[in-house]
Amino acid sequence: MQISRKICQLILKLAGWTAESKVEIPNKCIFCVAPHTSNWDFWVGKIGYTAIGSVKPNFLIKSDWFRFPFNLFFGPMGGIPVYRDKKDSKGSLVKSVIEAANKRDKFQLAITPEGTRSSNGKWKRGFYHIAVGANLPIYIVALDFGRKKVYVSHKAEITGDADADIKAIQRWYVDNDIKGRYPEKFSIEG
Repeated sequence: MQISRKICQLILKLAGWTAESKVEIPNKCIFCVAPHTSNWDFWVGKIGYTAIGSVKPNFLIKSDWFRFPFNLFFGPMGGIPVYRDKKDSKGSLVKSVIEAANKRDKFQLAITPEGTRSSNGKWKRGFYHIAVGANLPIYIVALDFGRKKVYVSHKAEITGDADADIKAIQRWYVDNDIKGRYPEKFSIEG
């Protein structure tokens, strides 16, 4: 682990990036990761998490990517397939992720609530419902292409009012001028 951490720190340094966590990260949590504007976000995030060292989150990915030979790559990296064609897939996905979180001693899950690389101010709420349902904290992660920095910023305040809590999380990204690779593709409601 230490070798891969050093390698990822070197990769980031050579690319002019840094990675850090401003908080201590628990063994069980949800990471709200934004902005999500390009396919590069995945690689920057994975390298950044490894460089930080205490973070090794799973991630949700389209089930299409779990066909051979990609399944040999994404499975060991922590990918959890999402089957979008199944009836009631939203409710069953959230429920199955909550069950998985409750069964494990260590469960860190990174979710991009925008759900797409296109401009989408209406974030998907699965990350929030998983956190509330499994009684997990939500940590805010920025993939800031403007500053070339990946960082875990803080624990979000969860009040139980999904609309207000998600708007507060979205506002944090705007108030802190976090830029995606394609800034025009990042938007929030209201």
